[in-house]
Amino acid sequence: MNSPLKGGKSRGAFASRMLALDAWIDSSVWNAGFWFSQLWESMTIFFRRFRLTGFRRWVVELLSEGFTLGTVGCVLMLALAMPAFEATKGDWRTQGDFAVTFLDRYGNEIGRRGVFQLDSVPVDEMPENVINAVLATEDRRFFQHYGIDFFGLARAITENLRANSVVQGGSTLSQQLAKNLFLSSERTVERKIKEAFLSVWLEMNLSKKEILQLYLDRAYMGGGTFGIAAAADFYFSKNVKDVSLAEAAMLAGLFKAPARYAPHINLPAARARANEVLTNMVQGGFLTEGQVLSARLHPADVVDRGTTKSPDYFLDWAFEQAKEIGQKKGARTMVARTTIDLGLQRAAEETLEYHLRTYGSQYGVSEGAIVLIETNGAVRAIVGGRDYGQSQFNRATQALRQAGSSFKPYVYATAMEAGFTPDSVISDGPINWNGWQPKNYGRSYSGRMTLTTALVKSVNTVPVRLAKDHLSIPPIKAMAEAMGVESALESHKTMVLGTSGMTVMDQATGYSVFANGGYAGQRYGISQVMTHGGQVIWEHDRDATPPHRVLSEKSVAEMNSMLVQVPEWGTARRAALDGIRSAGKTGTTQSYRDAWYVGFTGNFTAAVWLGNDDFSTTRNMTGGSLPAMAWQRMMTYAHQNIELKPIPGVDDTPGKKPAAIAKAGSQDGADGNTAESERPQVLSAAMTRLLRQMSKAFGNAPVIDAPPPTQRLSRL
Repeated sequence: MNSPLKGGKSRGAFASRMLALDAWIDSSVWNAGFWFSQLWESMTIFFRRFRLTGFRRWVVELLSEGFTLGTVGCVLMLALAMPAFEATKGDWRTQGDFAVTFLDRYGNEIGRRGVFQLDSVPVDEMPENVINAVLATEDRRFFQHYGIDFFGLARAITENLRANSVVQGGSTLSQQLAKNLFLSSERTVERKIKEAFLSVWLEMNLSKKEILQLYLDRAYMGGGTFGIAAAADFYFSKNVKDVSLAEAAMLAGLFKAPARYAPHINLPAARARANEVLTNMVQGGFLTEGQVLSARLHPADVVDRGTTKSPDYFLDWAFEQAKEIGQKKGARTMVARTTIDLGLQRAAEETLEYHLRTYGSQYGVSEGAIVLIETNGAVRAIVGGRDYGQSQFNRATQALRQAGSSFKPYVYATAMEAGFTPDSVISDGPINWNGWQPKNYGRSYSGRMTLTTALVKSVNTVPVRLAKDHLSIPPIKAMAEAMGVESALESHKTMVLGTSGMTVMDQATGYSVFANGGYAGQRYGISQVMTHGGQVIWEHDRDATPPHRVLSEKSVAEMNSMLVQVPEWGTARRAALDGIRSAGKTGTTQSYRDAWYVGFTGNFTAAVWLGNDDFSTTRNMTGGSLPAMAWQRMMTYAHQNIELKPIPGVDDTPGKKPAAIAKAGSQDGADGNTAESERPQVLSAAMTRLLRQMSKAFGNAPVIDAPPPTQRLSRL
């Protein structure tokens, strides 16, 4: 039996222990606080001995702030440098080991790429005048700086401010080499930052002689040549060891703008530039005025190479394919027969330049790109920009630009494969997809409509509703990739309206599937690769992966039956061809930054993009305006004097706008023309062929001997 007294004593003892613990905690906290206060006071008294006043205090404060900002700057520089150094992980030293001579589709030499070992001359063996001319013009302090020349940059800024224009550049030779080896020619702040880091990296990993050697061997020199040795052979038919002072000055003048100063294109400009180089050599202390006088009086003459421009954007693209083939076959020096047609290439270049020169200021657009593919997959022309000499960045194969409404055919193709038809009816009404509420141009809706009307009039809500309620995003993305789109598409619902970046080459490749009956994998730029001895080591028809079907014949016919109506009564009436039925789709992105027209006939597929390198907006340029006009001009030329082929699944006779739909305006005013205009009836492809056969028959008919004039008069 437990005693109540005993229990009371236990509870009292426990309470006493808890009170003691509480007292210990309180005293410990107080003692700790007292100790820290004493310590702080002692430290304060100690550091008062180092307190500075007046001028010394300001010096210390500035140094302290500088150290803090310097630390932050180092962290920021490291963050910016890491993406730049990613480019150095590859085998960049041997990227020029391949030496490829390119031929056009008919076997004519059109250019070279890579470093030809027989042409590469060591720096030590080059004439002193050649080296001095390059250094005097491109980087006088090359042997004094460490990748970035701050003194040269300050001098360039001063001269540019004094002249109120850009007359001098501040990039060092190392920076230019970094751009040539690792970067594109895009004029962006990001590229300049990477260029600066990579130039320092080159200085740390290579000797000055190696940097100079790579620069002289890899720089573009105009006329389709790379490297000063190849340029000496091309322009003067000389080994670079044998060039004169006047010729060395002309070669050194090419580094700044090879397209502008190429002597086989503009000899007076090349000589004027060479004269500037001679002046630079005098100012840099390399030569005296008396030593350059003879070169001024007797400027260099060049070998007559004609005025044919090298298709450099095409060659850059084909060179990558040639290197892949060479790696597989173990070949380094090759001759590659390409698919390019120089006539079509010149037509594409002329088309782009004509429209930019004529309408560029009106629409606020400065750049463009074009790709032309024959229905058999052969790439016939690539235009990557207005001037390869000013910018080697290939906007046709490298630039990712939003596709806008030109992406919609991939959505509709997925729908056709899923069982929809051109006559399937979908509601054009307001839609909300997890907070995303896409609207038509003009904020108007037309109710229920067929897929044909929705595609031809570029309605936005219908493809979005298809994706949301019937297809989902993954099948649409898979369809675009299966049709040959290699750009990384975003797996996002907005992709349906073309928010993903795509290249012009991707667009032409994807649409070519509609033109060739539903087969993908047909695009190619090299038809044959040989050794210099003539041995064939690779042939497209024999060694390339065969094409594969990605769209059924039914889906192709249904898609083409809709797409042919776009240039007939839809958003691309300016792209319609006289006498030839064509199909395609316009595209215009937000704020009018990018404008597209991608279309095809039974013979060719072509993609046209127009915009600005800095992503600035244009002046309301739509895909149905300038891109459609450029497409129409180029394709009109491409279809001259050829046998016209029908579009798969489509009658040759141009279609006519249904009366019920004729009253409806375009839902995507950004892509369409505001005024309704009917094109006159044109000849079908069958009638065109018949007329040509008749013309040929009359031409081959025997000549009937006519009677003499006196005999004809007597009969009268």
